[in-house]
Amino acid sequence: MTIEAPETKIVDSYRIACDGGEGALGHPRVWLQIPHDTGWVECPYCDCRYVQQDHAEDAA
Repeated sequence: MTIEAPETKIVDSYRIACDGGEGALGHPRVWLQIPHDTGWVECPYCDCRYVQQDHAEDAA
């Protein structure tokens, strides 16, 4: 059984930073590298899925 990611964001870079986006209620900032073969990565803290725009149709 697969659980859906809570949020999906389309980004234009293969390297992104995630801090939870909730100010003091967020999490420590982490830098994530999106693999070129899959085109997406999930944050290990908040499970937000980041999809590189060239792969947006594949991830939908």
